[in-house]
Amino acid sequence: MRAEPTTDSHAVSQMIRLFIALPLPFDIRARLAGLAGGVPGARWVEAEDLHLTLRFIGEVDEGRLPDLDAELIRIEPPDFSLVLDGCGQFGTGRKIHTLWIGAERNEALSRLQAKIEAAVIRAGFPPEPRKFSAHVTLARLKDANPERLTRFLAGNGLFRSAPVPVTGFALYQSHLGHGGARYQKIQAYPHEDGEEEGLPIMPGFDPEETEGHLWKV
Repeated sequence: MRAEPTTDSHAVSQMIRLFIALPLPFDIRARLAGLAGGVPGARWVEAEDLHLTLRFIGEVDEGRLPDLDAELIRIEPPDFSLVLDGCGQFGTGRKIHTLWIGAERNEALSRLQAKIEAAVIRAGFPPEPRKFSAHVTLARLKDANPERLTRFLAGNGLFRSAPVPVTGFALYQSHLGHGGARYQKIQAYPHEDGEEEGLPIMPGFDPEETEGHLWKV
């Protein structure tokens, strides 16, 4: 159940951490979660938390959410499929920090990400300087065993999923806390049936009472 927006005129706005992502269907998440293991020093993302990030926004004043929502809802709902393909890492040498599953080149996905980027900019946020690289984070690494990591990459380099249907995306809020970040979907696009126009704010959120977590977006 969604909480109602606060009406306290004396309420102080909060800084919240946001990102936009494609949620993944259960069967795909289950298969990805099945890859976890065999790399000491890896902190694996739980199955329910796996997603493909389209735009990391970062810390923003919650009062800017309505402007962001107004721009995102203008995006025509997507209708395509993508294939997750290959396995790789971010970082080199002793600074390898992320294991990921990639996505096959997909023009429809690139167009959707570009529309989201444009919407975020129209809402008043700065452009993302980094080039978009479609991937699903499997694990965060710290002092991972190089030999075991090489073995994992070799063993999963030919990973390929069934086509994943894409009919929407979502805005998420992440909550930094003990053991990593927790996250919560706060709005689906297009808006789901029964949702009122506008994006509700959920004051007094307690990360300890929310299911799901992810290590970093």
